Amino acid sequence: MAAKTGVFPGPRNPSQLSWVNLSKNLILAYQSFGVVYGDLSISPLYVYPSTFIGKLHKHQTEEAIFGAFSLIFWTLTLIPLLKYVFVLLSADDNGEGGTFALYSLLCRHAKLSLLPNQQAADEELSTYKVGPSMDTGTSSPFKRILEKHKRLRTVLLVVVLFGAAMVIGDGVLTPAISVLSSMSGLQATEKKLTDGELLVLACVILVGLFALQHCGTHRVAFMFAPIVIIWLISLLLIGLYNIIHWNPKIIQAISPLYIIKFFRVTGHDGWISLGGVLLSVTGTEAMFADLGHFTSVSIRLAFAFVVYPCLVVQYMGQAAFLSKNLGSIPNSFYNSIPDPVFWPVFVIATLAAIVGSQAVITATFSIIKQCHALGCFPRVKVVHTSKHICGQIYIPEINWILMILTLAIAIGFRDTTLIGNAYGLACIIVMFVTTFLMALVIVVVWQKSYFLAALFFGTLWVIEGVYLSAALMKVPQGGWVPLVLAFIFMIAMYVWHYGTRRKYSFDLHNKVSLKWLLGLGPSLGIVRVPGIGLVYSELATGVPAIFSHFVTNLPAFHKVVVFVCVKSVPVPHVSPEERFLIGRVCPKPYRMYRCIVRYGYKDIQREDGDFENQLVQSIAEFIQMEAGDLQSSASESQSYDGRMAVLSSQKSLSNSILTASEVEEFDFADPTIQSSKSMTLQSLRSVYEDEYPQGQVRRRRVRFRLTPPNGGMESSVREELMDLIRAKEAGVAYIMGHSYVKSRKSSSWLKKLTIDIGYSFLRKNCRGPAVALNIPHISLIEVGMIYYV
Repeated sequence: MAAKTGVFPGPRNPSQLSWVNLSKNLILAYQSFGVVYGDLSISPLYVYPSTFIGKLHKHQTEEAIFGAFSLIFWTLTLIPLLKYVFVLLSADDNGEGGTFALYSLLCRHAKLSLLPNQQAADEELSTYKVGPSMDTGTSSPFKRILEKHKRLRTVLLVVVLFGAAMVIGDGVLTPAISVLSSMSGLQATEKKLTDGELLVLACVILVGLFALQHCGTHRVAFMFAPIVIIWLISLLLIGLYNIIHWNPKIIQAISPLYIIKFFRVTGHDGWISLGGVLLSVTGTEAMFADLGHFTSVSIRLAFAFVVYPCLVVQYMGQAAFLSKNLGSIPNSFYNSIPDPVFWPVFVIATLAAIVGSQAVITATFSIIKQCHALGCFPRVKVVHTSKHICGQIYIPEINWILMILTLAIAIGFRDTTLIGNAYGLACIIVMFVTTFLMALVIVVVWQKSYFLAALFFGTLWVIEGVYLSAALMKVPQGGWVPLVLAFIFMIAMYVWHYGTRRKYSFDLHNKVSLKWLLGLGPSLGIVRVPGIGLVYSELATGVPAIFSHFVTNLPAFHKVVVFVCVKSVPVPHVSPEERFLIGRVCPKPYRMYRCIVRYGYKDIQREDGDFENQLVQSIAEFIQMEAGDLQSSASESQSYDGRMAVLSSQKSLSNSILTASEVEEFDFADPTIQSSKSMTLQSLRSVYEDEYPQGQVRRRRVRFRLTPPNGGMESSVREELMDLIRAKEAGVAYIMGHSYVKSRKSSSWLKKLTIDIGYSFLRKNCRGPAVALNIPHISLIEVGMIYYV
């Protein structure tokens, strides 16, 4: 051990380690500009026009301009800086942020999850325990109330889904307002484009933006950070120029006294205009939501030392310009740019708008993936676009839906002020939900006093409540859009969640009795044929009804049976070493096992094609481990149905009793064809060889053999392992239920509408479970089942 601690000289270790951490955080801070701050940094394009165009047009005075800047300054200070940078970034879930991270924390520290197949073994995951103490000995009365009443847990889930639906709404509105605002600069030139020409150009850019999503952000990510940094520097320099050139007195407007003067002059109209001021903090949620790609320190550094001062100076400079040019409010940003640098800034503004839109679209993909992991979104195709950067995904169906909705918003409104009304309402509702969840985290997870939670909750809800009330007043002027979008997505998510839970409940109440299986004997009263049968089910315990349905109608099954359950757990990531949970369903002669495959809500199920081999190795490790444990115990009465073990397929590669070897086979070398006397097969073979003259179509297969070929283990263990190897060589079949879910005849009309129409429609139009689980179609057997729920 002494040699290991002597790598660095003792006195220099702390400084060198701190320098390594600082340099790492500085690099991450640089990268965060292109991902996190694109949306927030383009707000200066449309904040002042959205604030003053409307009922405030009667109050376009220097005093009103100063008051509007003071409101923007304190909004930027209180919400992004104080709430997000100083508080929310500390509430990460194993480094992950966002609405689902807060919900995941709450579910782990209190029994709030509505996911039906959770187990005590999930709490042994290494990522499950990271964070504050989970001692429930001193649980608060508030926590016990939440755990006791299922309706409160349902309300909490609905709140989370509502916030998620609003984030999806952001994914529709952000590209529309960003691209239209950046294009509006062309109307500030001498050769003004008409509104129709501007709209066509914006639509072309939007179509191109969504069409390139399949490439993945990693291919152009190196360009994103420099674009946003150049954009922020441009904002800073233009802001400084306008302050010095037009009205240096604007610095006085930092005083909150100007806010009082603003409302004294504008009154009710000033309150309505807060919906425009709110746009200055749109995109703030990305600081927390994208935390998983960076660190809290890097995001804090980037915002506090670069983004915040650049935005403050830019808003101050625009206010200084407008105080002397009141007629320029409709296109305030582009009119405030000095003529010599107009076109370079316009190009950078357009690129920054695209970057900001890209970040929000990617975040929308991520939030939908997390909804699906919670059982709240239909199965969709998830493509992992980067081999190196975790979390960068692409969902084709959602991408095209977003594109159609974005184009509809851009063409339907054609006005950034109306789109801004919708955008501001969506953002403030997401912030409202985040504040509510954070207050629960302070009490339930951090176990702080109710007073501290009430102080945080009350202060921010008063501030955000004022903005929300102003944004709600603009529902008729475009604010209805995010509400309608959120309602549609939320209905779809809740219908899917409800149907999934009812289907699971049916499986749970109709699972096969173990006494029935034990009464049949090791042969199960049927013919046991060579091979491995993987029976997929959502049940984490017990034997699913599809198994009895299968053997009743077709009295034959595989020699080795594995009941597989693929499920999500309330942690962001599950390490490969902890993914497989292996157990035995019946006594040894039955050769029946259970495998639970666990994924976090941010994990991606990759199509690596190695699942079968990992499963076989894990089962072999379980057999070996179980034999060792039973030698020290009196009986094996508890060795099946309930006893599960976490086994690492990766660890087993080096210490496994099974050795895996990869061999190449050629299709023409199949002895069954060579020795076949069938003229049909011989003719097929001759045609095949004519088509492939080399006769070599390589097919890789993994073969297993016992590491200790002679002796070294009990005969029963050896026999069981050899049965497993022979079954793998014979082939693997996947058995799944092809289910039809229907409501009972006695159900209410609402339940019939939900299940028979809503849930059935979603099931028919989403990806099938076999495709979602990457099951090879050629090995799939589907068992028809009708679920009356």
